[in-house]
Amino acid sequence: MLDKQEFESQQDLISIVMPCFNAEHYLDETISCVLSQTYSNFELLIVDDGSSDCTWSILSELAKSDHRLVIFHQQNNGPFPARNLALQHAKGEFIAFLDADDFWSPDCLEKLYKALITANADLSYCGWQNVVENGEDGPLYVPTAYEQSNIHEAFIKGCPWPIHAALTRRSIVNQLDGFSTRCFSAMDYDFWIRLSALTQNIVLVPEVLAFYRWHNHGQISSVKWRQVLDAWRVRKDFANQHPELLQHLNFSKRKELINGPLRSQAFEAFWKRDFISAQKLFRTLLSNGFWRLGDLKYLMPALLPLSIYSQFVLFLEKK
Repeated sequence: MLDKQEFESQQDLISIVMPCFNAEHYLDETISCVLSQTYSNFELLIVDDGSSDCTWSILSELAKSDHRLVIFHQQNNGPFPARNLALQHAKGEFIAFLDADDFWSPDCLEKLYKALITANADLSYCGWQNVVENGEDGPLYVPTAYEQSNIHEAFIKGCPWPIHAALTRRSIVNQLDGFSTRCFSAMDYDFWIRLSALTQNIVLVPEVLAFYRWHNHGQISSVKWRQVLDAWRVRKDFANQHPELLQHLNFSKRKELINGPLRSQAFEAFWKRDFISAQKLFRTLLSNGFWRLGDLKYLMPALLPLSIYSQFVLFLEKK
């Protein structure tokens, strides 16, 4: 085993990619968490995605104090084009992602890097926690060791980890040609599931090292129905493009894995009285034939105009 001095002398450069949009509330804290990492051989590539607040001026000042901060500016075009811009300038052998409002434990990069190198893997990943502003934080969560089961079956069920809970080799990212932008609200999921078609050589660090912040300060998010439909399209595309990776599953199982979440989240939106999402998702179920006979009493009213649909449902509840 290498001693500390030998380990530090053999460290590879890690490129950390960070998009930010109107992130002035969290930039200092997030960048501080990077600068305080126990793994110090990194570059932090930050892309201001056309912010209208003080993000750019904050970045400009911070970049003066540490040469590892490299900043870029683009017209507002979304987080995934911003990440792609940063990737074009990345010099590291390894790539990590961190959004401007999230953060890591101080030893996150070190532990991800050591695990990846020790296992000679292409990607390492860790556990995470949702940190809720003015609310109760989510539980500490360590995912299953996907490498010990069928990775593709697991990944098609949903996004395996948040964007900032993994470290991967730049060579793999290059093969993916960065992020696709066709399904805006599910492009992290699309990125990881496409990566799983290139390599299954991954390793879990069974600790919570990444923290995802829930807040109301310009957070990158999307309405429920768009998130659901984008994730559904990602699953469908993956299954269509890589049928050989799911051939061990029978037709019914594949259909349930791809379409089941669409149905369950449609009903979840309905019972939460998110009528906009419920209507769009129910209509998608109807048009694509992913429904059961007993679903029709919920699906057919969704063909009504939204204002009539929501009032109709509320009227039936009162009867």
